[in-house]
Amino acid sequence: MTETNNYQRSTNNETMLLEILTPEKKLFSGEANSVMFPGSAGVFEVLENHAPLISTLDPGKIRVRSEAKEDQYFEINAGFVEVLNNVVTVMV
Repeated sequence: MTETNNYQRSTNNETMLLEILTPEKKLFSGEANSVMFPGSAGVFEVLENHAPLISTLDPGKIRVRSEAKEDQYFEINAGFVEVLNNVVTVMV
């Protein structure tokens, strides 16, 4: 899902790059401090330096938390998430 990236983090060391993609468009692209997912085996949260992960997602809400804004929520029907090297890619 994610190719080798050249993502350069800001001065905030507690963020990761998050992209939420659909076949039609990019719903979100930016830095996040944490992301909560409706995983097929239960709800889980991803933080900076999370171990590499690929998971299926069930219907529910993705919660994106960042320092700059209030929490953002994205309603999904299903999808996949990949976490690798502080880059979180979501296909819904």
